Amino acid sequence: MDRDQIAARLEELFSQQGFATPSVPEIQKASGVSMRTLYRHFPSREAMVIGALDHRHARYLDFLASDTPPPGTDAITELFHRLAQWMASNAPHGCLSMSAFAAFPNNAQVNASVKQHKHDMRRLLATLSGREDLAGELFLLHEGASTAWPTLGEEAIRTAQTAAMQLMRRTDDDAA
Repeated sequence: MDRDQIAARLEELFSQQGFATPSVPEIQKASGVSMRTLYRHFPSREAMVIGALDHRHARYLDFLASDTPPPGTDAITELFHRLAQWMASNAPHGCLSMSAFAAFPNNAQVNASVKQHKHDMRRLLATLSGREDLAGELFLLHEGASTAWPTLGEEAIRTAQTAAMQLMRRTDDDAA
């Protein structure tokens, strides 16, 4: 089993159980490899977390960005539709990156991984919307929806999507 396959299993484990709950033997068992192989690829618990986060980051961006409509409101509508799909099937407890940020507040490497994910997410929103000037606002709507998902479910996504569409229409009207 290679590093990426192990990271995929770690991602699944941490997504289901969080970062504090699984013991090292549980992590090793979930990884599907020996302790020696696990530590060769990920020499610490923090390295395991970063491996899981980086794997998830790549999967998430691919999921959101593949086969999207041209930049504009249709692409943002599709993004929020995919966000709902992702949350339902991959993140029922909310954003894994923010959970890692909360679990390891003083770990520079974990924080750097989370910040890179958020930076890349903001760039993707700017690209999909075709509106660099709205990247911050769209990012906050995306983040709010993913944070509210565990308590509000699809309502969080619908509300954020509605606000995004209103924002894009309002700023389009202002430019005209």
